[in-house]
Amino acid sequence: MGRYVVRRLLQMIPVFIGSTLLIFLMVNVMGDPIAGLCGERACDPATAAQLEKEFGLDKPVFPQQYLTYMGHLFTGDFGTAFNGQPVTELMASAFPPTIRLTIVAILFEIVIGITLGVFSGLRRGRPLDTGVLLGTLVVISVPTFVTGLLLQLLLGVQWHWIQPSVSPDATFSELIVPGLVLAAVSLAYVTRLTRTSVAENKRSDYVRTAVAKGLPRRRVVTRHLLRNSLIPVVTFIGADIGALMGGAILTERIFNIHGVGYQLYQGILRQNTQTVVGFVTILVLVFLIANLLVDLLYAVLDPRIRYV
Repeated sequence: MGRYVVRRLLQMIPVFIGSTLLIFLMVNVMGDPIAGLCGERACDPATAAQLEKEFGLDKPVFPQQYLTYMGHLFTGDFGTAFNGQPVTELMASAFPPTIRLTIVAILFEIVIGITLGVFSGLRRGRPLDTGVLLGTLVVISVPTFVTGLLLQLLLGVQWHWIQPSVSPDATFSELIVPGLVLAAVSLAYVTRLTRTSVAENKRSDYVRTAVAKGLPRRRVVTRHLLRNSLIPVVTFIGADIGALMGGAILTERIFNIHGVGYQLYQGILRQNTQTVVGFVTILVLVFLIANLLVDLLYAVLDPRIRYV
């Protein structure tokens, strides 16, 4: 196990460097940070040259700007936004509400998605299974911004059950509805994936053997059927953690949450290179760590899996 973890950590290094290089080149080459900094009125040549020199934009993007950025990155310096605020300060205010929002969304996926999938898979072809399939298909078909706006209108404006927008602190109780909106599509996929996996493994030989031994139904389902059926589900949820954090732009805009999605939107809108690259770099690390934890969790779910 130890050797496998070390090897995976070493494999993460080139992936991290390649991802950050691609992001850095795309953001710097495709945009014009000086134009975004000056706003609608174009800067005069002298001011533009001064700003380029101040932010190091007068040097070649690769390798000088990239190597300079990576050198500062390993010291914990993610650069300074064009408004003069360090990117680390933006991260300190943006990541906590997004992390809480992601936790709420993941809990919805695990509790509701897996539960519905298990019951649907055990009753394949029955009315419950048909209802779950139809319901998840509707959820997948409706765009996230439509679901968010409808829930905000009904629960916040019409029925006054929630606040239409979330406070700056964004407590867990305030994030229940935004978390449900963020998790809606992924929850539907988790339900359908769990349902399919349970229905297939239900016909496996090891399940028939456990039933023939006279084991209680609950033990057959939890100890034998569910553990093997959850492997593809865990893979999906692990990859979805980073996707939820980076893809929360619509949800955070609808409920006025000043999180990672909001900062990325503002950074892209203003072509703020340091902000976009810094936030996406952290999201790359989240993806890599989540995938490593998912791989290690396989051995817990299925003892037959061994890492060498």
